[in-house]
Amino acid sequence: MQDSLVAKKVAYLILSHFDKSYRWFTRITRGAQERFEQGQWQETLHASKERITIYEQSLSDAVAEIYHLIAVHKKDEQFWQALKKAFAIHLEGHPQFELAETFYNSVIGRLFKHRKIENAMMFVLPSRCFLPGQDRHKVVHSFDTTTTVNEMYTSIFKIYRYNIPFEDYQRDMANLEAALRQRLTTEQLASVHTVEILKPTFFRGKAAYLIGKICMPEESLPFVISLQRSDKRMLFVDALLTDRKDLSVIFGFARSYFMADTQHPAEVAAFLQELLPNKKHFELYMALGHYKHGKTVFYRNFLEHMSSTTDKFEAAPGIRGLVMMVFHLPSYGVVFKIIKDEFAESKKITRDHVKECYKLVKMSDRVGRMADTHEYVNFRFPLNRIDPALIEELKATCASSLTFTEDELIINHLYIERKMTPLNLYLQQETDEDKIKNALNELGLCIKQIAMANIFPGDMLHKNFGITRHGRVIFYDYDEICLMHERNFRDIPKSDDPYALDTLSVAPNDVFPEQFEHFIVGKRKLKDILKALHGDLMTSEYWREVQRKCAKGDVQHFTPYNANVRFTR
Repeated sequence: MQDSLVAKKVAYLILSHFDKSYRWFTRITRGAQERFEQGQWQETLHASKERITIYEQSLSDAVAEIYHLIAVHKKDEQFWQALKKAFAIHLEGHPQFELAETFYNSVIGRLFKHRKIENAMMFVLPSRCFLPGQDRHKVVHSFDTTTTVNEMYTSIFKIYRYNIPFEDYQRDMANLEAALRQRLTTEQLASVHTVEILKPTFFRGKAAYLIGKICMPEESLPFVISLQRSDKRMLFVDALLTDRKDLSVIFGFARSYFMADTQHPAEVAAFLQELLPNKKHFELYMALGHYKHGKTVFYRNFLEHMSSTTDKFEAAPGIRGLVMMVFHLPSYGVVFKIIKDEFAESKKITRDHVKECYKLVKMSDRVGRMADTHEYVNFRFPLNRIDPALIEELKATCASSLTFTEDELIINHLYIERKMTPLNLYLQQETDEDKIKNALNELGLCIKQIAMANIFPGDMLHKNFGITRHGRVIFYDYDEICLMHERNFRDIPKSDDPYALDTLSVAPNDVFPEQFEHFIVGKRKLKDILKALHGDLMTSEYWREVQRKCAKGDVQHFTPYNANVRFTR
């Protein structure tokens, strides 16, 4: 009986810490509108970092209190099963029950160092089936479309109000009306019966989005109003987006998490899933900033995929990395990355340094150019699904990270990342000249935008970049990144002495951009295209100018959708 009471007390304690954590998360998220209105862009970056740290802080507090209350390792399996049942009872009617389950899992994971991943003790499977729609009215505004288009927009902006004036309200309403009439045929426009918009505004960086859909009898289309703030502290409508491709890019895996204030995240994620059916559910939770729950949903999705497929894990295609061993399941859209036991002679870094680099990217504005990575501890793979050649390669390169049981391989630390085509393979295989030029232009833009986000990419070999199905180039190798001020960009001295370079004094943090052309891409033809498009990357002055902007605290905004849909101002 005593253990039963203690289990109830611990369950309440865990939920209390979760609720406190979510209130903290909400407070930061709610402040996004004021930061946007005031143009507080540095504060926006700090808020994003703080919100990411909340989870670990709340988790540590909960675990410390549990250790103070009970002798954890003296409790038997019955106690932990009773604890889970008591916690599940608390979740009845809880508006964030799914996030609370993940928090509970994290507590148990921390207590047992992630060695007890089983449904009897944790919510490996959800406690109940969520049926979207029950609380839909709490997260969606519906707008009448029986009036004129202009009147509909007027009613929208009576609800979505901001504490800064429009730069030119009439112009923006005319742009929005013209865009909608241009995108829809007369028949489609006449058949629209509702426009639904999620109640929270989605803030990220220097932009804000109203995200909804146009409902017609036979189909629905995204309906996204993109807002920005001018330097003169005025609001303007930048675009109306009705293409799923544009919306997909906005919710891309290489972008920072949105600030969207809601008490019903499951309903919001379900609505977004309707708009973006090709996105995985875990990606949508991550986009909302619930990256820990996204990891839970990913793991459930992974288990489901494993049960419905038979292919085997194998080494990922491409050139082997010097720091990471990368493998994949051909039928699944992610790669698994393990830090190697030993690095090549050229890599003067440590294992802890690599972890810090990945953490830096997590905390930074990824500006749509750096893939989000998710860290896992004691991740389990069935041995009969791993190609023997991969097992041998893992043993040869990552033995300290591996534990073998009779039927499983347990990897004690790994990163999971969205799968892309390595850029070097793409450029080898592609024959379309326009696509090659676009990829190289994207490569240059990727490097520049990362730099403007205050990150020096370090190792810029094109094998360290991937290209998405939308043709967007993304950076994914972080072991040599650093902040921009940590490098000294120098010119190679001009001299008639052929031996001058031999005596050149070079410090560890010196970088010579003139040499970039020799290693970013290999073939002369590709080098020439890259230089023609982005020759400034090969000059130290370009990099020093970026350093100056970063030092001033300038925060850049890179519009995530196609420039040709932006309204003229």
